[in-house]
Amino acid sequence: MKGTLYLIPTVLAEDTATQVLPPQVAAQVAGLSYFLVENARTARRFIKGVAPQQVIEELRISVIDKDSTEAQIQAALAPVAAGQNAGVLSEAGCPGIADPGAELARRAHQLGIRVVPLVGPSSLLLALMASGMNGQSFAFHGYLPIERAKRVAAIKKLEQQALQQHQTQLFIETPYRNLPLLEDLLQTLHPGTRLCVAASLTDANELIRTDTVAGWKKTGPPDIHKQPAVFLIGH
Repeated sequence: MKGTLYLIPTVLAEDTATQVLPPQVAAQVAGLSYFLVENARTARRFIKGVAPQQVIEELRISVIDKDSTEAQIQAALAPVAAGQNAGVLSEAGCPGIADPGAELARRAHQLGIRVVPLVGPSSLLLALMASGMNGQSFAFHGYLPIERAKRVAAIKKLEQQALQQHQTQLFIETPYRNLPLLEDLLQTLHPGTRLCVAASLTDANELIRTDTVAGWKKTGPPDIHKQPAVFLIGH
């Protein structure tokens, strides 16, 4: 019989496991000896934090990230196809959502391996839930272009989609580039367009605010430099 591939959510903020993860997650981590992870260092720290009885040196940990090849993904899943259970760990949040774990799940289905998602925090869903924007129709776009002219063009296109389709548009940025992106959003979007900024979700300094662009300009942008954030545009 083939093994099972468990998609194991991790925390979004340090030292929040007991607040945001159900007991089943820790129990599953404690019962596995093979993990497919995005970042080995982050994964080891998480495993030890939620399942201190695990002996890290005795675990088999394979790194599957955005640069992994199809051959590496297939090799990583070979033990599961042969009968060993494995856990997939993202660097933060839920595996498979804006995450290379999606490729593991895709290939697992092709191999006839059972894929089991466990419950945990997703920054995208938490941001959408709290934004007050349309949760019936929404789209996630990942990262916008780094080059400013292309980024501004992308922002205008997303605003059109939000207006024409009444669809919430979600995107993210590398934390140290948050402020330039936020500046471009406030300069490019129409005054009546609604913008939500959701930063440091589940952390003690969590910020979630939705306002019109005109309202944001009155109060000024928040200092979210180097904070993981989700941005949402809606009408």
